[in-house]
Amino acid sequence: MNAMLKDAANRLDPPLAARGLGHGYEGATVLRGIDLDVAAGSVLGLIGRNGAGKSTLLRALLGLLEPTTGEARVFGKAALAMDDGIRQRIAYVPQQPEALAWLTVAQMFDYLGRFYPRWNHAFARDTLARWQLPANKLLGKLSPGERQRVELVRALASEPQLLVLDEPAAALDPVARRELLREIALRACEAGITVVFSTHIVSDLERVASDIAFLHLGRLLLHCPVDDTKERYARLWLPARLGPHAPASTLGRRSHADGSVSVVIERDAHGRWPDEAAQPGVRLDVLGLEDLFVEIAE
Repeated sequence: MNAMLKDAANRLDPPLAARGLGHGYEGATVLRGIDLDVAAGSVLGLIGRNGAGKSTLLRALLGLLEPTTGEARVFGKAALAMDDGIRQRIAYVPQQPEALAWLTVAQMFDYLGRFYPRWNHAFARDTLARWQLPANKLLGKLSPGERQRVELVRALASEPQLLVLDEPAAALDPVARRELLREIALRACEAGITVVFSTHIVSDLERVASDIAFLHLGRLLLHCPVDDTKERYARLWLPARLGPHAPASTLGRRSHADGSVSVVIERDAHGRWPDEAAQPGVRLDVLGLEDLFVEIAE
């Protein structure tokens, strides 16, 4: 009975979780107290400007680096102490894959397939053919876009329960990006896998993500379902005479040369804007996801 209860508890643990994650390099702070839970079966888009800390956060979540503060857990286990059973449930694709460059694509798949009991040889073979990727070409001779697509095939062929992708579309042309995103959405829907992918391309996130997390200057400013961002946030412009009375905002505030102030605001639990939005001379611009990203990131 104890074993059954333990197994049930493990299934309830979120695939990824972080508490108070902090990290820095050479005196510069990159992550600042990140708290995050990634729900099973969700597709989380981690968005932020280049240098916001996205890659560092993903590596810390997966135990690929030891954070300065806090802890990350993968399927309920400490990320820095994962066993082979946990690792076999995870697939990770870094932004610039470089490992095993001396092998051909087919040789890499044959080698890695021995470490994954659920390795899907037919999927790997068929997807390489469908994407017109050369199985007998050395990995080191592939173009950046080809290498990135091969890495995605490699990740999916292991039939993971957790797929983590760092800027997966960075080296791809628009057609290849659509194919990649379609594959992510298909796998998440059919197999119910949990996906986390970082990006700075908002349109990619809107196509496949169920949830969104904004990372800015090492802080997680927002984490919610994508649908919750629709019609929820706005830019509030206040003239100079009302600038000192602008509502507080953790998502963005700017002072302009003419003395006016703009802040990012959100509706309350009843769908109402702050009272300041109703004052004469104030302008309210509802923000779409891309505009919200720009307001936060600039």
